[in-house]
This record gives sequence, structure tokens and C-alpha cells, in this order.
Amino acid sequence: MRRGKRILAVIPARGGSKGIPNKNISSVAGKPLISYTTELLKELPWIDSAVVSTDSAAIADVALGPGTVEIVWRPEELSGDNIGDMPVLAHALATVETKRHERYEIVVMLQPTSPLRAVGDVEACVDSLLEGSWSSVWTVSETDLTYHPQKQVRISSSGAVYFYLPGGATVIARQQLEPAYHRNGVCYSFTADFVKSSDSVFSPGASAALITPGRHISIDTPEDLREVTAVIESKTLR
Repeated sequence: MRRGKRILAVIPARGGSKGIPNKNISSVAGKPLISYTTELLKELPWIDSAVVSTDSAAIADVALGPGTVEIVWRPEELSGDNIGDMPVLAHALATVETKRHERYEIVVMLQPTSPLRAVGDVEACVDSLLEGSWSSVWTVSETDLTYHPQKQVRISSSGAVYFYLPGGATVIARQQLEPAYHRNGVCYSFTADFVKSSDSVFSPGASAALITPGRHISIDTPEDLREVTAVIESKTLR
């Protein structure tokens, strides 16, 4: 429990990754990617229950290694490429509550693709939810101004270039750009009621962001995998 609230952690890890085959169990600095998340749970004793939601026996075998999680098997309809996070979380929550005859008030989502997270990042995200009147809190990182939304363009089939945002054409200096942020996948926290009733992690006016310090890489490509490996190995050598 944390501040009197029962908490369920869900690690979503389906097996059908296209960009990196078997991404969630790919080797990162000599360890399966998902293990960075399951092992972190040992440092979060206030989490009452933790599960890995998966459709893959290979992922389940690796995830069960540290002995800190249970497996929730996803039905086929929750295993496709276009399935959002909330149906997966709702299924995991309902499964655990039914199996254990317990109720949870908070659901924490820890995606295995963000192995650079720290214990303090997770604690701060959950505390932000508990201290505010929010339904969901996401962790975010500040976006490098090189990739600021107002600097992004699209190219038409004829080759003509257009700014994605109308105001982009008026930007001359970097000082004109307001800070922008992007989700880094480090942690999401939700009220259980929100998980049960919403089909999106976002609700206008009810969702908040928490800026997490440090460098965070959410793994989507082989290049990301190599970059994260280099970061972890450099920390090990210090």
C-alpha cells in the first residue's frame, strides 16, 4: 500500500513486436529487457500485486524468473497491433481482482521498453496521482528544441513543404518556442475507477504530467536498443 491505497502494477508485454522481434526479451547489456522492470519491483515494496500481461510463453518464462510477478494471459482480442493500453489494463485488473477477491484503488503501468527508469520516478508518479485530484498521471521528458512541434513539417506528394502547425512559419529564433514535452514511458498511474471506465490514458482536465529528470529512452527501434545498451554499460563501468 501507499498512503492507504492498494496498488496493482501491470507490465504490458505482448509477443508480437514487428520493429524488433521478441523485443521485450531482447538482450540489453546481458539481461532480458523485461527483467529491468520486473527486478525493479523488488525496490517497490508498497506495490501490493504485480502482473505481466502477455500472450507469449517465452516472455512469461523470462518474467517469472525473479519471482516478483504473476502472469495474466491476454485473450486473442487483446493481442493485436492496434490494441490500446486501457483494455489491457482493465483486463489485468479484473482478472486479479476476481482471482484474489481483492479490490485495488490504483493501477500503475510499467512498460518494459523504458529500462532506464529509477525507483524515484515511479514513486513520484504515483504520489502525484495520490496528492492531486487526477484520474491519470504520465511521466514526460522535455523535447529537444530541434524536434519541437512548431519546427516539424510535412511534404506533399508533389514535394511541397508545409508546417504541421500553422504557427511554425512565424518562428525565427529558438527563444520563441515554448517548452514541449513527450511521453517517455517511464510510468503511468491511474485510479482503478478510471481504468474500468475509460478507453484512453488521457482525459481532458483529469490527466496530469510529471517531468522526470535524467535521460530516458523508450525502445522502439534497433537503434534505441543499442543506445540504451550503451547507456547501461557506461553506468556499470563507473
